[in-house]
Amino acid sequence: MVQISQLKLQIPHSEEQLQKKIIRILRIQKTELLSFRIVKRSLDARKKPVLFYVYTVEAAVKNEGRLQKRIKDKNILFREALPPYAYSPAGERRMKAPPVIVGSGPAGLFCAYALAVMGYRPILLERGKQVEDRVTDVERFWKTGKLHPNSNVQFGEGGAGTFSDGKLNTLLHDTSGRSREVLRIFVKHGAPGQILYDSKPHIGTDVLTEVIKNMRRSLIELGADVRFHSQVTGLSLARDGDRRRIETLTVTDLMTGKSYQLPAETAVFAIGHSARDTFAMLKDQAVPMEPKSFAVGVRVEHPQEMINEGQYGADAPGCLPAASYKLTANLENARGVYTFCMCPGGYVVNASSEGGGLAVNGMSYRARDGINANSAVIVTVTPKDYGTDDILGGVEFQRRLERAAFEAGGGNIPVQLFKDFCADTASTGMGMVCPQMKGSYTWTNVRRIFPEEIAASIEEGIRRFGQKLPGYAREDAVISAVESRTSSPVRILRDHTMQSRVEGLYPCGEGAGYAGGITSAAMDGLKTAEAVSAIYRPFDKS
Repeated sequence: MVQISQLKLQIPHSEEQLQKKIIRILRIQKTELLSFRIVKRSLDARKKPVLFYVYTVEAAVKNEGRLQKRIKDKNILFREALPPYAYSPAGERRMKAPPVIVGSGPAGLFCAYALAVMGYRPILLERGKQVEDRVTDVERFWKTGKLHPNSNVQFGEGGAGTFSDGKLNTLLHDTSGRSREVLRIFVKHGAPGQILYDSKPHIGTDVLTEVIKNMRRSLIELGADVRFHSQVTGLSLARDGDRRRIETLTVTDLMTGKSYQLPAETAVFAIGHSARDTFAMLKDQAVPMEPKSFAVGVRVEHPQEMINEGQYGADAPGCLPAASYKLTANLENARGVYTFCMCPGGYVVNASSEGGGLAVNGMSYRARDGINANSAVIVTVTPKDYGTDDILGGVEFQRRLERAAFEAGGGNIPVQLFKDFCADTASTGMGMVCPQMKGSYTWTNVRRIFPEEIAASIEEGIRRFGQKLPGYAREDAVISAVESRTSSPVRILRDHTMQSRVEGLYPCGEGAGYAGGITSAAMDGLKTAEAVSAIYRPFDKS
């Protein structure tokens, strides 16, 4: 296999032009190129308005050995194709009961999928509804304000990432093949094939809901038991020498209100960053946890055309996707401020999950064709900011901000112009930027939601970002709040076997504090499945 990197083509171009360039670089005849596939594609806008796609491709050619002797180019490598991700259980311990996965976000879904492929017949518990019913509940909430406490933007099949942009890029350096496998599984279940090679892959909420539905069907076909409206509300632990181990889970059927005991020799807790009642239950059971840092802030909206021009230049080709950005700054007060979960052509959404509190998030559909771009602008907070030594101090810090946001907007999303945010005065209407939101909104004073040091940091961050991206600090940019669910405020501690000090309890994914986004959470799900399969033989063989 021949790998060619740093292969640049000016935009726009065709696949035939890409093929011709591969042939020219390798100095071979067209008949000698057997096949090729794109491994990675990124956009180079450094010489705008002239724009390029930069490719890494793998090619199969005739007489590869002869070609290798003739070509000496640091951007052309000859190597074996990467092996596929292996589902290879090596454990020998007999399982008394099938493994239980708590939560069907990306971590739980992919953990369950891997275990099902390997024959473990997992039980997947989800407190919310299946994704098609969840979509109905969320859209009703956006229209009426009527919140379903267990079927909303945070809870339900697919997890919080379902109602987001569906971004699949990750900063993790992956040598295990898990990242490629996550993308392969997504494509197998209906995601567009280009996510396998785009440097900033995304699916979009509208496509992601179908992918999740298809994954559920695969799970059931593979022998998994998928149960909705099923919340874990308690644990039964047994002593094993000086160590505790999990024995059963108390599962409450949220449709009937009745509870039952579920045997659980192994239980993967992939509960998501908003499962506050589950965090409290684990704390009561003395499961080792610690508070962790996260970030809070606002959503900022700008015209997508302005972002496109700033990133691509004027008169950029119409074939380009809606432009994205990522901006960071380190402030004199030692706070970091940065953009997060940027949604090109997207919407700001009411992402609340508790009555009397309000949180926002960003969401895009596959087409990313909305009039605005939005991104979170967030400021780092640490346990020192929480005002308490309690393990769940970060949870209460989030709640205080969310209650203040709810009050500021009268239950609607509170919004403010950037100029008024800086002046600490309530806005009464919009400028040239029209809010693009899912859920009702109210013009008010967003700044007063935050402690002043955080508010000042947000203001300074946006001003600095305006020096990097023209127009970012425009006076009529729309600010909304509160972006508080950026990551889990808690870490459930685990050791090198991926288990808690409570044997058999496997903290997993973003809610447990070990991931930050759809792909990294899904990868942690695969990693956790590997850890289970390293100890136990498949349940089918027990």
